[in-house]
Amino acid sequence: MRISVFTKGFISLHKFSKNGLNTLNQEINQRINNMFNIRGIFRIVSFAVFFLSTQIAFGQSAGGGFPTPLIVGLIAFIVVIMLLVVVMVADRLMKISAEQTGAVKTGENYSIFPTWKEIFNSDKTPTYVGEAGVTKLTKGFDISLEGEANEIIEEVQATRYALKPTDFKDLSPIPKVMVELESSVKAGDPIFFDKKKPEVKFAAPVSGEVIAVTRGEKRRITEVVILADKDQTYREYDVPSLDAGREELVAFLLESGVWPFIKQRPYNTLANHKETPRDIFISTFDTAPLAPNNELAIKGNEAAFQKGLDVLAKLTEGSVYLGLNANAPTETAFNAFTGVKKNWFSGAHPAGNVGIQIHHTAPINKGDTVWTMDVNGVIILGRLFNEGKFDTTRLVALTGAELVTTKYVKTQQGASVSDLLTNNLANDHVRIISGDVLTGEKVSEESFVSFHDDQVTVVEEGDYYEMFGWLLPIKPRPSISGTFPKLLYPEKMKADTNTHGEHRAFVVTGQYESVLPMDIYPQHLLKAILVNDFERMEGLGIYEVVEEDMALCEFVCTSKQHVQQILRDGINKMIEQG
Repeated sequence: MRISVFTKGFISLHKFSKNGLNTLNQEINQRINNMFNIRGIFRIVSFAVFFLSTQIAFGQSAGGGFPTPLIVGLIAFIVVIMLLVVVMVADRLMKISAEQTGAVKTGENYSIFPTWKEIFNSDKTPTYVGEAGVTKLTKGFDISLEGEANEIIEEVQATRYALKPTDFKDLSPIPKVMVELESSVKAGDPIFFDKKKPEVKFAAPVSGEVIAVTRGEKRRITEVVILADKDQTYREYDVPSLDAGREELVAFLLESGVWPFIKQRPYNTLANHKETPRDIFISTFDTAPLAPNNELAIKGNEAAFQKGLDVLAKLTEGSVYLGLNANAPTETAFNAFTGVKKNWFSGAHPAGNVGIQIHHTAPINKGDTVWTMDVNGVIILGRLFNEGKFDTTRLVALTGAELVTTKYVKTQQGASVSDLLTNNLANDHVRIISGDVLTGEKVSEESFVSFHDDQVTVVEEGDYYEMFGWLLPIKPRPSISGTFPKLLYPEKMKADTNTHGEHRAFVVTGQYESVLPMDIYPQHLLKAILVNDFERMEGLGIYEVVEEDMALCEFVCTSKQHVQQILRDGINKMIEQG
């Protein structure tokens, strides 16, 4: 088994171009130098051999010295050590080569040395996984906070909903608005489109009256607000059959308003309808702090989700991949769906991020295009084909320690935050976040839930000064630091927005690498972005990461760097360069 793996690795190596081999050699040399100084080891061993040889020669010439058996034993020991070093280096080089060439899946053991789990058969893979493999991520960190949503579901019909162009990073600041104030719209009617991509329509999440088109700086449109009807009406569609050609399906999705739910990697932008993706990826679970449980979202929507998967399979020449949760004590409901390739993942956050799952399934290289979609988007897509209507109904988790009651509310996309939090704030000195505490956006009570979000988090505002807080961290707080034993901390902690420190010099700490389960060097990537080194940005993996993947790096950063903003600036520069 291992011989065949090695053979594949050697065959793949011969397929490299000259530039590819140079890049691989640089990578191998850098990793070896990071592991240990091989040259130093050989120098020490060579010196020891030379020293013992001189001792032997001296002993023979002087007719005395160390006993011959002892000298022979020492030389034999040194030879064994040298052979062991050579085998370890060769094993490590083969591992790196196999990973780079894609000969084996990342996370599998393709070393000539067995792991402890293989020796003692201590694998704790859940039984419900069956014969499928599990990608076990050893890096990451779970931020355990108070305020997880109770499994209480309440139906809330908000009075106002909004579609926000600012939720789309690559959208023109002033899109073309297709409706007028005080006009009536149905759910699914087009509201605006991007002047650069007029084919992509952004549709009304509910029916009602357009009551505001809010503008910000430089007359940029920030919100198109709709006063919702009590009884919802929906736009009628001529839904094509799945037997239709790909071009017809794409044209229908562009016009229907569902297309904005599809994102594209690299860069996490709106999917380019003129390209065919290599693969499509969907993560069925979220490991972010206080993240909602997608098992509740899928309940009752199984038929719509399956139909959505079937539609997506028609849009790619590759595969639709479903990332499944191997952390759960029981089998996930998502395992029942068909027509997709399933991959199981276990580990701490960010194991649930689709970008992490792509990296460990089929990494993105230069020139590759893959699409991603979240669970709610797939359900909305499936409803469109099953029921012929643009229904954005979803569960939104209301989380955070500053809420009177944490729960799930059933509402439509873009609901008013004030309607969702009515009489539910424990105090007024809070920060409201659309999304989770790592990647979410700060919003006011008068704002609206962002386009892709299914969570609202409320935490205490941390606008206070803590004297010597960095020196005497006696107040329990989420941290990767081992200053105090974890046994002294509560299981779940109450966090606020205080950063416990100011912006500092960007020093190398190794903290980023300890929480990012990807085969890249995040700190080197960020520094390449800061100096506009495009070649190093490419070589260091900017095609594989987006803000949510490196959000945990920002959380653990001693230098208090705005990691996500730096990364987005780098992505924007790459897009500008074409």
